[in-house]
Amino acid sequence: MYECKYPHLFSPIMIGGTLFRNRIFASPTGGHHTHSERGNRPINELICYYERKAVGGAASVCIGDAMVDSEIALANGNHIELDDPSGLPHLSKLAEAISRHGAVASMEMSHGGSGARSSFEEGHRIYGPVECETESFGRKVHAYAMTEEIMERTIRKHYEAAAFAKRCGFGMVTLHGGHGWLLHQFMSHIFNHRTDTWGGSFENRMRFPLLVIDSIRKAVGEDMPIEFRFSGSEIDPRGYGIEEGVRIAQAVDGKVDIIHVSAGLHEIDETFIVVHPSMFLEDGCNSKYAREIKKHVTKSLVATVGAFTDPAHMERFLAEGGADIINVARQTLADPDFPIKARTGREDEIAPCIRCLQCFNNVGEHRIFRCTLNPEIGQELDVKMMPRTAAHPKKVLVAGGGVGGMEAAIQAAKMGNEVILCEKTGKLGGILNCEEKVPFKKNLGRYLKRQARLLEVNGVDVRMNTAVTPALAEELKPDVIIASLGARPVVPPVPGIEKALPAESVLEDVESVKGDAVIMGAGQVGLELAIWLAQLGHKVTVVEMADRPGIDIRSVAFMYYGIYMDNLGVDLRLNTKAVAVNGGSLTVETADGREEIPAGTVIYAVGQKPLAEEADALALCAPEYYLIGDSVKPANVLSATRQAYAIARNIGRV
Repeated sequence: MYECKYPHLFSPIMIGGTLFRNRIFASPTGGHHTHSERGNRPINELICYYERKAVGGAASVCIGDAMVDSEIALANGNHIELDDPSGLPHLSKLAEAISRHGAVASMEMSHGGSGARSSFEEGHRIYGPVECETESFGRKVHAYAMTEEIMERTIRKHYEAAAFAKRCGFGMVTLHGGHGWLLHQFMSHIFNHRTDTWGGSFENRMRFPLLVIDSIRKAVGEDMPIEFRFSGSEIDPRGYGIEEGVRIAQAVDGKVDIIHVSAGLHEIDETFIVVHPSMFLEDGCNSKYAREIKKHVTKSLVATVGAFTDPAHMERFLAEGGADIINVARQTLADPDFPIKARTGREDEIAPCIRCLQCFNNVGEHRIFRCTLNPEIGQELDVKMMPRTAAHPKKVLVAGGGVGGMEAAIQAAKMGNEVILCEKTGKLGGILNCEEKVPFKKNLGRYLKRQARLLEVNGVDVRMNTAVTPALAEELKPDVIIASLGARPVVPPVPGIEKALPAESVLEDVESVKGDAVIMGAGQVGLELAIWLAQLGHKVTVVEMADRPGIDIRSVAFMYYGIYMDNLGVDLRLNTKAVAVNGGSLTVETADGREEIPAGTVIYAVGQKPLAEEADALALCAPEYYLIGDSVKPANVLSATRQAYAIARNIGRV
C-alpha cells in the first residue's frame, strides 16, 4: 500500500468553499506578461507557462502582477489589466487551462500607487498616500496624495477587478499588500505621512487596506478564497518589523482566508534581495516571519514563501506548525513537476532552484522568463507541441559529461535514441564540480546529482575515464556525435603568472589561499569567489581592466553581488590592469600610474577558452555532428542546457 512520505505537504485543505489538493501553491510571478498582444491579454505562450505549473501538481497557480486600474496603477508596461472587459475570453482560457488539471487558478490584484511609473510616463496623474517624488527602478516619478474621491475609485476598482476575475473562472484572488505596492504604502510609516484619518496611527494606516479587503469580499462572496500577500517585516531600519507585521496580520485575520507572509520592499535594493532571496541566503530564509505570525492569528490560514526547494524541508516546516501552506515561485520554474516527484518518492529527480537570478536577468533583458536548469521555461508552448519520441531513433555518442553533455544525453535518451556518454575524467559535472564545496552553491551540487540520476533512469550508457577520440568513434560507429568538451581557463599574459592560482583550483581547495587575496577578473566566477573568500575572513581585492564589473552578469546580479561585496568589505577596482605577479603583491596600472597591492595569494579568473582542437578532431567522425556549450563559446549553464535540449530533442526527426 502507498504511504505518503510527506503527509503534511500533501494533505488536501478546504479553504472557503474550495478544496485544494495539497499545500504547495505556485506563487505569483510577474514580468512574463510581455507574452501578450495589444491590451496585455494573455496569449497561448503565457497560458502554457502557467498551465505547466498546474500540470506539475501545484494546488494553486497564481497569475502575477495584474493591475486593477489601467490608467493610474501601472508600474510597468506588461501588466494584465483587470479593468479591460475585452480580456474576458483570454483570461477565461487562462483560468480554464489551470483548473482543468485540478489546480485552483488565482489572480493577483495589484496597484502601483506612487510607484506607477508606466502610468506616469503615459501622462497620467498617479497617486500614493502622500505627494512625493520617487525613483522607481531607475525612473523618477511624481505622485500626488490620494484624495478621498481617488480612494473611492480605487476601492471600486478592486471590487470590479475581483468580480471580473471570478467571472473569468478564477477560483481565488490574491490581494497584493506587500513589497511597496499601494496597500503597503498606506500601511507603512515609511510611505504614509498623512495626518488625517488615513494616516498616523496604526488603525488609521490600516483603514484604507481594510476597506479594499471588505470590497473584495463583497465582490466574490464568502465561498471564494481571498489570499492577502504582505510583508511580515519591511527589513528596513526606517520601517516596521515583525511586531507590527503581527498587528497587520491580526487586523486582517478572519477577513481573508489566507495570510501570505513575505518580506521586504521592491524599491530598496537591500531588501529586494530578501524579497527574492539570493543564493547567499539559506533555504526558507523568510519563513521566520510566517512562523511568528502563525502564533498570533486564529481564523485565517498562514502561508510562507521564500527560497523553498526541498520537500523534506517543506514537510518539516508544516509539521512544526510554522505555516499551513508553502508558496513557491522560482522553484516552479526550475522544476514545475517537483510536487508530483515529491509525492511519488522521486525526490532525487527534482531540480532545485539554484537562485542564480537568470530568470530575473532575462525578464529584464528580453521580457521573458528563462531558467538555467530548465530549458522548457519560456518555450512551454513549443515543448507542448514537440513529438515525444524520435521518428527515426539513432545511436548517439555524447563527448563530455559536463552540464551540456548530461542534458543532451538525458533528452536524447528520453526521445528513444540509444545514447552513450563518455567523460574523460572520473566524475560527471565538468567545470562545475570545482564549486561543490562553496556553501552557497549547494543546490548546484544537488542539481548535478539529479542529472547523474536521470542518466541512469533513462538508460544512458555512461563511460567514465573515457575520452572520445576518432578511434573510439570508429569503434562505436555512432549516427550522431554531440561534442560537449568544455573549455580550459585562460591564463593571462602577465609576468609572474605562474605564481598565481586559477580560480578553479582555489574553488577545489580553498585552503590554498593564504592571507590577503587579489583576484584578477570581475566576472561571475571572480565575484562569487571574492564573496566566498571574504565570508571565510580573507581581505579580498578584485581588479578588473574594464570600466564595469561582471561582463557576463546582467543588472539584477550586479545589484546582488554588489551589496554582498560591500557588506563584506571586498575592494573592487575597475579600470585597473594587472601588470605583474610578484612574491607577495600584484602590480597594477591605473590612470594614476602603477601601484602594488599586497597579496598573500593572487588568483586569476579571466575567462575560458574552448577546447577547439579536440572538438575539431571529431567533426567528421559521424553522419551528424553537433557542438554545444563551451565547446562553441564559453557562456553559462543556461546557454549550455538550452542548446543541449534543443539539439537532442531534434535528433531522429529526419
